[in-house]
Amino acid sequence: MRVVVQRSKEAKVTVDGEITGSITKGFVVLVGVTHEDQEKDAAFLAEKVANLRVFEDENGKMNLSLLDVGGEVLSVSQFTLYGDCRKGRRPNFMGAARPEHANEIYESFNSILREKGVKVETGVFGAMMDVQLTNDGPVTLIIDSI
Repeated sequence: MRVVVQRSKEAKVTVDGEITGSITKGFVVLVGVTHEDQEKDAAFLAEKVANLRVFEDENGKMNLSLLDVGGEVLSVSQFTLYGDCRKGRRPNFMGAARPEHANEIYESFNSILREKGVKVETGVFGAMMDVQLTNDGPVTLIIDSI
C-alpha cells in the first residue's frame, strides 16, 4: 500500500461538478492499493498519517501531528500510484489491486483514521475526480506500508 501525503491549507474533490469532499487545514492523502495489501497495511498507514509530525509548533519546528493540530484528511483513491513507467511510454498498472479489493482496503484506511478521531472526507472510488488543493509548505511525502 502506498500513500502520498500533501500538507494543505484547504482542499476539495469534485465529481461531475459536485463537491464530494472538502477540508481546511490537514492532509490530502492519495491512496494506492496493490494486490497483496491487507487491513494491517491500512492500519499501519492510518497510524503513520495521523501521527506524522509535519505541522509547525510555536518555535516553527515541524513537531506537531495531524491529531495535535486537529487537522482533517481528504482521502482520494489513486490506483495510478502503482503505475510502472520503467518500460515504454504508457504506464503499466498491473501492480494496482483489482477494484473490489482496492476499495475494501481504501475504506478500511479511512475508517481507521476516523476511529482515531480524524475528520475524513473522500472522493468517489473509481470516479474521474478533480482535486484542488493549496499545498502548505509545500510538504509532500510518499509512504509505503511494510
